[in-house]
Amino acid sequence: MQGTMKQSETQFDNEAYASQSVVAIVPAAGIGSRMGANRPKQYLPLLDSCILGITLQLLLDHPDIARVVVALHSQDQFFSTLSQAQHPKLHTVEGGLERANSVLAALQNVHETNAWALVHDAARPCLTHQDIDRLLAARQQFPQGAILAAPVRDTMKRASADGCVASTVSREALWHALTPQLFPAQELQRNLAAAIAAGIQVTDEASAMEWAGVHPGLVTGRSDNIKITHPDDLPLATLYLRHQREQR
Repeated sequence: MQGTMKQSETQFDNEAYASQSVVAIVPAAGIGSRMGANRPKQYLPLLDSCILGITLQLLLDHPDIARVVVALHSQDQFFSTLSQAQHPKLHTVEGGLERANSVLAALQNVHETNAWALVHDAARPCLTHQDIDRLLAARQQFPQGAILAAPVRDTMKRASADGCVASTVSREALWHALTPQLFPAQELQRNLAAAIAAGIQVTDEASAMEWAGVHPGLVTGRSDNIKITHPDDLPLATLYLRHQREQR
């Protein structure tokens, strides 16, 4: 009897989550000055598209993502050239000066009842559907929300003011925060707005939730889910994407 009850409860939970919309949020209003290019880094060529184009396509293609909301710079001149720009599942909003402001602007476009916001970096085109699936499935274990993350593998050093090693930091229980990060949309919007108003430095969505007293779950993600930040990241992303396509 006990086993039957657990099975029915699990089935009920699955049906409940299936009825809730998942809206992907992509902050893409940055200029990516560290790349030293003639355009924002999200529009740099990558394989047969560009960084943002590949990122958007993988989100648009996922069957459990109802919509994708992209926050763009007010002077963006490149987005309209993307093949994804006219996709019926895609919507755009004007972003802000910081990532947190762009995410908040996109969240204000999420009106679905009990929606979940799946926030993903525009410059992480190597995300796989398998990682999205794992994160979405984690809602049962972490109903407060969760993030993709990777355990720290390297020895960590803390630097002194003069650029020397001050100490070695234990890597035990340390994780690299990745994206997507998945939270109930209304709660994320409320906590993100409050954190910004309080002058809190919000480096990712989880930090706003943590500030509000929420402890997000950690879901182990693939190591090839890299963020393109510097020019030498592009060849590596190209290698990862080609390998992923070969494995399909």
